[in-house]
Amino acid sequence: MNKTDSLSKSGEVVQGDTIAAPMSQSHSWKDYLVLAKQGIVTSNLITTFTGVFLAAIYTSTGLAANWQAALFAILGSGLVMAGACTFNNYIDRDIDPIMERTKNRPSVTGRFSGKHILTVGAIQSIIGLIFLSLTTATAAIIGAIGLFIYVVLYSMWTKRTTTLNTIVGSFSGAVPPLIGWAAIDGSLHMYAWLLFFIMFFWQPPHFLALAMRRVDEYRAAGIPMLPVVAGFEMTKRQIVIYVAALLPVSLLLYPFGIVYTVVAAILGVGWLALGISGFKAKDDLKWAKQMFVYSLNYLTILFVLMVIVHL
Repeated sequence: MNKTDSLSKSGEVVQGDTIAAPMSQSHSWKDYLVLAKQGIVTSNLITTFTGVFLAAIYTSTGLAANWQAALFAILGSGLVMAGACTFNNYIDRDIDPIMERTKNRPSVTGRFSGKHILTVGAIQSIIGLIFLSLTTATAAIIGAIGLFIYVVLYSMWTKRTTTLNTIVGSFSGAVPPLIGWAAIDGSLHMYAWLLFFIMFFWQPPHFLALAMRRVDEYRAAGIPMLPVVAGFEMTKRQIVIYVAALLPVSLLLYPFGIVYTVVAAILGVGWLALGISGFKAKDDLKWAKQMFVYSLNYLTILFVLMVIVHL
């Protein structure tokens, strides 16, 4: 509970001007998944595994010979990401009640106290970094850097102060495949960095599309997302710029073969065309939803394909 929180006579948690539900003494495992933002962790673990798998292929050692490192990398990166998201829930307790998509989080409803959330986040992060350290020091260092960027530079600072928050968050969001590769090969092949940059350029279009859909909520919460500060037209231009930058980066992995290259080109051109169509869209929110859904499919297909073409 933060300094602005208090307990009413009925036992309700009062968060500023917001009264949350009574503090529950029993915590469901589902509540912990919500705190850890399971969807974000799961999607990022796909990219972590891709990094592990490709590193095993290109070091000519194979996944079977590196099963322990692969397991520790998946567990470690998953726990570090969960810890970062749990810390984010603690930090955002003052603004989450204002936003429709976050107002039912257990950190808002009162099912978890602030101290409990901090404890869970710390345990997840520490255990995760320990697992990563059992692979290579490089993987653990990258994990720690990603954690610091997301919790301190993004959640505590830039998210509330500048439209560049999306870019800052993109650095932390791009490290999962880098961690995966580093768990097998600490020297980090050029391919590992290309995976990083694919993730980096993918995130602004993804999150800016989400910000457009939730612009009223971000405005009410006082979060300076680009659509709030600069409007939809500027946001559309930024989205198209990042998608255009992503396309050639993804094609730099042409040594993965003709199937990968053709599919990556089709996915990239399709996303770019959809982005450009937004300049003439009559319904900006419908277009933003299409861009958001496309981004999810793009990431999943591309990274799964990277594994498939190497089987």
